Amino acid sequence: MPLHMTKIAFMSESPETLRAWLESHQDSGEARLTTRYLPKRVAEMTGGSLYWIHSHVLVGRSPIIGFQPTPEGRHWIRLEPRLIAVEGRPKRAHQGWRYLEDKDVPLDLGEGAEGADILPPAMLSELARLGLV
Repeated sequence: MPLHMTKIAFMSESPETLRAWLESHQDSGEARLTTRYLPKRVAEMTGGSLYWIHSHVLVGRSPIIGFQPTPEGRHWIRLEPRLIAVEGRPKRAHQGWRYLEDKDVPLDLGEGAEGADILPPAMLSELARLGLV
């Protein structure tokens, strides 16, 4: 089972702007994020994804292509330039990234998924803040 990461969608106004940023990198074949340190469990992340947190809710994931050192001595997290929507799940904000075990990941929202029972991210965020979900 692969290991995954969670990260705040920093500077993203909404999941739609996050999706637009990722898709703007399709010509190069990957989107890159910079991190100071290479994850210690990087070998376990083959086949894993980066799960994005927006407004205290996991909103989507981007499959991890790999990691690569930058000329400045940091590391790039190389991602597929797409956002796969997932069932919204409350997640506290944190700095940097955190590991997420395969057993703890939310399900993808597949094609034709029922949307009536899925809460909007803003509402889910408020309910999480109040401790109701």
